[in-house]
Amino acid sequence: MADDKTRDVTQLEELGRALWAAQYRRRSALDHELANVGTTFPQWFALGEISKQEGASAHWLAVKTFQSDQAFGTLANRLEAQGLIARSPGAGRKVAHHLTPSGEAMLAAGNAVANRMLDQSFGSLTVAERTTLRELLDRVGRVLDARPRDAASS
Repeated sequence: MADDKTRDVTQLEELGRALWAAQYRRRSALDHELANVGTTFPQWFALGEISKQEGASAHWLAVKTFQSDQAFGTLANRLEAQGLIARSPGAGRKVAHHLTPSGEAMLAAGNAVANRMLDQSFGSLTVAERTTLRELLDRVGRVLDARPRDAASS
């Protein structure tokens, strides 16, 4: 019985490491290719989220880009300094974020790179395999989203 439990833990650890390693390799390759068009993954990702929700607040964008409010603020400062976004007063104390024409062009260049990388990453999978992978990843995500959070982590 203990051997079965050990095997299950080892298999889960290996699965977790394989998922992390695949994402790390994909992200590293994408970072390298995005540098060739003059951007970084966090910048490109933020531009994409801003384009989906023009006028979004910094907090909303931080959540959507998996960053803290402070980290997103630093990133937005860099994007604004590069002329890729503009910020303006929003409702209440919110600051609204918008893409500039340069930001739209950078997003398009980054999207072309990302689409090539996605094809390289997943092109060898059949449509059925991609569907299964997506369903499994979504299921894992839902389980993690549903877990109780303690007061210290909220």
